[in-house]
Amino acid sequence: MSAPPDRLLHISDVHFGVEDQRALDAFVAAARKVQPTAIICTGDLTQRAKHAQYATAREWFGQFDAPVMLAVGNHDMPYYNPFERWREPYKRYEALEAAVCREIELAHAVIVPFDTNVRVQLRWPWSDGVVRQRKLDATLARLEELKDDPRMKIVACHHPLLPARDGAKNPTIRGDMAFAALAEAGAEAVMSGHVHVPFDLTRSRGNRAMRMIGAGTLSTRLRGAMPSWNLVTIAHGKIDVEVHYPLGEDLTA
Repeated sequence: MSAPPDRLLHISDVHFGVEDQRALDAFVAAARKVQPTAIICTGDLTQRAKHAQYATAREWFGQFDAPVMLAVGNHDMPYYNPFERWREPYKRYEALEAAVCREIELAHAVIVPFDTNVRVQLRWPWSDGVVRQRKLDATLARLEELKDDPRMKIVACHHPLLPARDGAKNPTIRGDMAFAALAEAGAEAVMSGHVHVPFDLTRSRGNRAMRMIGAGTLSTRLRGAMPSWNLVTIAHGKIDVEVHYPLGEDLTA
């Protein structure tokens, strides 16, 4: 008898501090109804990485019955304490992760983390992604360990690895290289956030194709789409993505 499908609720860019409370409430109600296998948030949990914002995030993420997996985003490193940002950029994030995350065991997929953030960079916008080789190597090493695992391999990171359309400048430095390397290593999809607009694309680099699945935002920082989340269903080597707009899709509403 085959295992039931994995049902993941994929959110991103909650930005506690400028969160949309109506969208958050709608998501909580949906999670109770769906009873997902897991909840995944691909970064920007806070707006300015303040202690109070992390406390709110801890309380909110801690309420779910389903296991929670978090990824760090560029907004989750201290903004007002440059010493801490340089020396211990993930200290506050890791305290939240330790408090609310539980091990995710999926029947049909393995979620592999990939960190696309840097403390600081000399370009604008300095919030965009950068692929560091040591971080890519860590993710590739994990994929190598999983090469004989029959489940789908899905990478979770904050920044999309490729631009919205082929031929455009890639906001993520060395993202094309990372996309090709991850696809070559057996990853079949990348889940991300950052752009506040949901997307579901299949792209190719280096003669390898890979799915790109992006979640929108649950904050008031809108960039062309209303607050949303994804319901990602995985079974028998297939991924189905449904985008849910709890407040409607129309920005003028």
